[in-house]
Amino acid sequence: MSKSLLQTDIKSGEINLTDKLSEDFSKLYLSANYSDVTFIVEDEKIFGHKVILAARSDYFRAMFYSGLSESTKAEIQLKEIKKDSFKILLKYIYSGKINLKMLTSQMSLILDLLGLVNLFGYNELKDEISTFLKNSLKLSNVCNILDASRLYELTSLTNMCYSFIDKNAEELLTHETFKYLYKDSLILLLARDSFYADEVQIFKAVSQWIDANSDLKPEEIKEVVNNIRLPLISTIDLLEVVRSTGILDADTILDAIQVREQSKFRLPHRGRLYIEEDVATNKYGARVIQGISDGFSVLEDSSHAYDMEKGYTRHAITGKNDDNGIIVELGNIYIINFIKILLWDLDNRSYSYVIDVCVELDHWERIIDYSAYHCRSWQYLYFPNRPVKYIRIKGTHNTVNRVFHLVSMEAMCTSNQPKIVNGIISPKINVATVDKSATVLEGVSRNKNSLLNGNVKDYDWDCGYTCHQLGSGNILIQLGQPYLIGSFRLLLWDCDERFYSFYIETSVNETTWEMIVDKRNERLQSWQTFSFEPRVITYIRIVGTYNSANEIFHIVHFECPAQEQSQEKNQALIQ
Repeated sequence: MSKSLLQTDIKSGEINLTDKLSEDFSKLYLSANYSDVTFIVEDEKIFGHKVILAARSDYFRAMFYSGLSESTKAEIQLKEIKKDSFKILLKYIYSGKINLKMLTSQMSLILDLLGLVNLFGYNELKDEISTFLKNSLKLSNVCNILDASRLYELTSLTNMCYSFIDKNAEELLTHETFKYLYKDSLILLLARDSFYADEVQIFKAVSQWIDANSDLKPEEIKEVVNNIRLPLISTIDLLEVVRSTGILDADTILDAIQVREQSKFRLPHRGRLYIEEDVATNKYGARVIQGISDGFSVLEDSSHAYDMEKGYTRHAITGKNDDNGIIVELGNIYIINFIKILLWDLDNRSYSYVIDVCVELDHWERIIDYSAYHCRSWQYLYFPNRPVKYIRIKGTHNTVNRVFHLVSMEAMCTSNQPKIVNGIISPKINVATVDKSATVLEGVSRNKNSLLNGNVKDYDWDCGYTCHQLGSGNILIQLGQPYLIGSFRLLLWDCDERFYSFYIETSVNETTWEMIVDKRNERLQSWQTFSFEPRVITYIRIVGTYNSANEIFHIVHFECPAQEQSQEKNQALIQ
């Protein structure tokens, strides 16, 4: 016997003959030998073996061994099934193998096979075919694959089709296959903000689709056309192109013209969708069209050097409601939901700012309003998906002078959005970290930000903590930006049996403070967790009032929101 067919595990003594088993069963494929059932498919007789079919499929098991009428029949007619795809499925049943690559030129056959696999419940094969189709998408087949993936509820494949179409919408509109999309698939495409092309080109393609589907009812045509965004079509094209087709009545066209000409609100723009890609770059044609930079662009690599004199773009903070600010024009209309900016941060200054976006320069809309909050360094800003062409960042306050300084900016659409409440992030992870731009402004320590470094193991009598003198001073932490926080967790220095008392206040602007935690009348040790009604916070002030051992208040670690950890894990970290 060949070495490839006989594989023995020396240690266990197990003999693996699965290849030989598969080879022997394959010999029965389409064979009349030992056959006890015959399928009639498109008038052709195809031989099968009940026990093999039942062993490999719940569908056939139910057909042959659950008392159905087919269990006693020698011949079974399968209607509305293609014989070629049925034979391929039988080959898989008997051998466990299909070479889809050999069928690439016969996409309709693969899609028929996908339908059979779905009918007969071969979920593992359905997943494999779906994966193959994801890697086979092109203009000539994406419409057919989209229709099939929706029909068989293959969500991942459907989303991959959408992504491909989004990036190739203009080419697809002129492709012959577009005319034969299922109505429901077309409606879903037209409803997507990311189905990006000139709206008049979309209308022309839909008009051709209507001509190619002559059996459509008037209400079906109306259902499709209602998803075309007529106000995005120019008045000339509405009158000369749209009206000439006779698809829409005059009142509908006039309504679209009125909305376009008189609207003071955001029009339903479409935009290109590139998930997790920064589109505010030279690569995508972005440029800074307003702001003083001395030749520097905030769209350059965020790792560039900057100091007091260079490496940033700025504008004067006037305090007036004018169009002052830094404006970035993207190279196209893009759908974004995340902007990341770096505020100049080589000292302890803080900034307040707002961000407006638009597609047309006279229709700005505010997506971020941090004018009431002090912010520093990196800013992580999330908002609902929206088409954007222009981004305006306008400083409203600087704690040092009257200039707003922006070092870097990114803009993208991300699938990893945190929870947002009234425009403020409600984080699950600890944001009192240096990585999230937090810093310790007041407090004595050998390392300025040791309180935020996450090290709860390496501390002793001389290092690893932040402190202040009782009766004077405090420990002051500034978060990078406003967050909606509902809990704190801290580690009091605990290398002996001493007790502490303290209170914690919070603020958003270092002017107005609110006491959140009051433990002045309690004696506490080691780890402490505090929960409270969530509130917007940028500053945390911790004031020690008592130490049973001396006149110094010591904290080893601070985090917000509190991260869940068992007491056993805490002890293991300390030891």
